[in-house]
Amino acid sequence: MSATVAATLQALAEPNRMHIVELLRSGPLTVGEIAEQLNLLQPQTSKHLRALNKAGLVQVQAEANRRIYRLEPEPFVSLQGWLKPYLSMWEERFDNLDVYLQKLQSNEQQAPSHSPKQDKHTPH
Repeated sequence: MSATVAATLQALAEPNRMHIVELLRSGPLTVGEIAEQLNLLQPQTSKHLRALNKAGLVQVQAEANRRIYRLEPEPFVSLQGWLKPYLSMWEERFDNLDVYLQKLQSNEQQAPSHSPKQDKHTPH
């Protein structure tokens, strides 16, 4: 696992940071906008944004007295590359499961239906 992927996973392990990343998927936001949407205090939000910035997940741009944050794509591309073999493995397993279930369904449809035989000793 690369250092980038490890730093990304470590940063995203904190729920508030994951929520911040989710918010920033829609576009750049100021610290105040993020704090308001997550019902966090501004100092808490700034602390989480510093951690995300240190991990390389966000970039910050100062405009006058505001700091605007946006996602940095590179760590997510690296994460996607790291996940790709796992996704391929699971897709193959699901494909195999699908084939197996189709065979089971086909066998059930081909099997003759058995009606319960009436017992000759049972009174009617």
